[in-house]
Amino acid sequence: MTATGAATIVAGPFYDELRAGQVFDTSPWLTLTDGHAALHQAILGDRLRLALDRHLAAEVIGPGPTLAHPGLVCDVAIGQSTLPTHRVIGNLFYRGLVLRRAPRIGDTLRTTTEIVALRDNSSKPGRAPTGLAVLRVRTADQLGRAVLDFHRCAMLPMRPGAEPPGHADDLDQISAELDNAALWASVDGWDLAAFRERVPGTHSDSLAVGDRYATETGDTVSCAPELVRMTLNVAGAHSDPAASGRGRRLVYGGHTIGIALSHATRALPNLVTVVGWRSCDHLAPVFEGDVLRSEVTVESVDPRGRGALVDLRARTLAERVDGSGSDPVLDWRLVAVMA
Repeated sequence: MTATGAATIVAGPFYDELRAGQVFDTSPWLTLTDGHAALHQAILGDRLRLALDRHLAAEVIGPGPTLAHPGLVCDVAIGQSTLPTHRVIGNLFYRGLVLRRAPRIGDTLRTTTEIVALRDNSSKPGRAPTGLAVLRVRTADQLGRAVLDFHRCAMLPMRPGAEPPGHADDLDQISAELDNAALWASVDGWDLAAFRERVPGTHSDSLAVGDRYATETGDTVSCAPELVRMTLNVAGAHSDPAASGRGRRLVYGGHTIGIALSHATRALPNLVTVVGWRSCDHLAPVFEGDVLRSEVTVESVDPRGRGALVDLRARTLAERVDGSGSDPVLDWRLVAVMA
């Protein structure tokens, strides 16, 4: 916040005001409710069975509240991590996201965000100077149990007239490697045999590496500001056209990811849950009204007891609302569990 006369300007830091090691931990905690789940499902078209069917969830994960959709959990964590990226111009990538446990409706999420790497962008004539900030995002529940741990990279502007600070961290060192044992541990104790017995159709043993699925029918991006507000995301570019630098609001990247996941669950209706993201690259901006279509590829199947870890790659195209054509907008490698 910067004082100007009698008013205090409420905004986040510029790139040149950040330093490695800074920690942001004052975002409100958020208790997941049925209302959050319903709105999230309406905006993104989630079709993950355990988040929709309380009775099936009780048989698979045990009695108690319904599973919180992993996409909702990730969206809240990302929203809570936006205090240092209020001025974001765009998110470039996510790396190494692991769902350490599977929250249920009624659990409360709290997130701590640390600046771990900074790199000045090369100056370009006619463009304001910018830089890249890599954030480590850690989310826990009300009991302090780890829920999420991942890296996010944001592009931020420098203060007008500021000299580049000279940061040159190697962002390629941000690892996308995941520990498969840790991924599997997040569903420890789940009765995957019960899922397989209750749910007809394709399960993990019917998949082959290289299988590809393409959605014929696209999804129109709508209710973008509503998703942002619901998940405590304060990045100005998603709510204020002037803040994006493009004269149009940018759709939050998790919105694109959520629609891609709905496409994956159309292709593979028996995904049990998502336990990690090996990598996620935003290739171009998405705008409200764009129509998204995805191709989903099976990259590996790792059998483990009564189920399997399944690596999927979702590549998403946006057909532009202004009629200018279509562009690749997302390249996402996720890890799912199947029975």
